[in-house]
Amino acid sequence: MVAILQFLGTNCEYDMEYAFSLLKAPTQIVWHKETSLPKDTKLVVIPGGFSYGDYLRSGAIARFSPIMQSVIEFANKGGYVLGICNGFQILLESGLLPGAMKRNTNLHFISKTCGIKVINNENIFLKKFQKDEVARIPIAHADGNYYIDAQGLQQLEQNGQILLEYVENPNGSVRNIAGICNAQKNVFGLMPHPERAVEKVLGEDVGLKMLEGFLEIL
Repeated sequence: MVAILQFLGTNCEYDMEYAFSLLKAPTQIVWHKETSLPKDTKLVVIPGGFSYGDYLRSGAIARFSPIMQSVIEFANKGGYVLGICNGFQILLESGLLPGAMKRNTNLHFISKTCGIKVINNENIFLKKFQKDEVARIPIAHADGNYYIDAQGLQQLEQNGQILLEYVENPNGSVRNIAGICNAQKNVFGLMPHPERAVEKVLGEDVGLKMLEGFLEIL
């Protein structure tokens, strides 16, 4: 079962629910005030939006919501977690992924479809893609400028934790990074929105190919 978190200001939880319904995967939306995940949870998804209005810093307040302690424990035990856009920011703020997000270099909100290159497919999330394959996926963020220091970047590279890069960097992210994972490869974060690319009528359906990787555990 896929547990999809819902915070004050989240706006992509139902898009994600719909995406997994296309894959016939069971889902449950979990309110952020809950203190535990459903017992049959196999994957936690932290969707996009503007949790707490992005006040203080994107994801900084949501990180302290009651449900996040259960998510951290779930991840530390090897459970799979996927954070998209604001969800990625929350994972960074929670310490489940390394690095931080800064304001886009142009200081504007960016909403468009971007070319995203697969850098590492040796993980459950991107196993259906070829290395260097390019997918076109929407982005929508103001704080998507991923930053990590030189030592941290070196560790990401050595451990194969850089998953996705922008073909043309829209926000200033170091090394064009669009998505990463933890060293154990069970926690994933990306700024692009695969749940917004699940039907050809919307322009692309390649987002389903990403989510399909998780079907083996559901």
